[in-house]
Amino acid sequence: MTSTPGSAGPTAATTPPPPERPTRIRRFTRAERLVHRTTAWLTLLSVLTAACLYVPQLAELVGRRHLVVTVHEWSGLLIPVPLLAGLASRALRADLSRLNRFGPHDRRWLKAALRRDRTPGARPAGKFNAGQKLYAAWIAGAVLVMLGTGLLMWFTDLAPLVWRTGATFVHDWLALAVGIVLAGHMAKALADPEARRGMRTGSVERPWARSEHPLWRDPEE
Repeated sequence: MTSTPGSAGPTAATTPPPPERPTRIRRFTRAERLVHRTTAWLTLLSVLTAACLYVPQLAELVGRRHLVVTVHEWSGLLIPVPLLAGLASRALRADLSRLNRFGPHDRRWLKAALRRDRTPGARPAGKFNAGQKLYAAWIAGAVLVMLGTGLLMWFTDLAPLVWRTGATFVHDWLALAVGIVLAGHMAKALADPEARRGMRTGSVERPWARSEHPLWRDPEE
């Protein structure tokens, strides 16, 4: 039996398959990546010039102390500028709000991290985990203290000698702490290529997001 043209009904048509979901999802906008990259370079420049000022071997190797001092002062003063300019970005403001919230799941994450527990579900996290939130809060406070003490050391007429002496002490030791914490931050980034790729390109693999940040709402859903 042959079929006549037009005898096939709508149900006979092949149903097109649903579109495949992208394997990568957006994590950071271009503005956020630019703020992070610029702040990172300014901070690294400030730390390196500080090392050249306080480590005798580096001071002898680099020389030109006046230039190093000038670069150190201005790189330190400019560190907050990218973040302040980036506040025009709605995505950046939303992420700052996320970083400023610490909930019960963050405490669970910290307890699991202290126990070195890597079992699935032991470390619940939203877009940012508790370690990232603590790092952001600590580095923000450290930058403010470094700026304040640095200004007291720079403008010698603004405060009495005892204030400048105290400022120098705090500035020097906090600079050492900042260097150690930054080294730890960079080590963590080097140990997680996908997180590093997310900051570089703005997107991450969907399985990585579900594994490392299971409470983060998928923007594609």
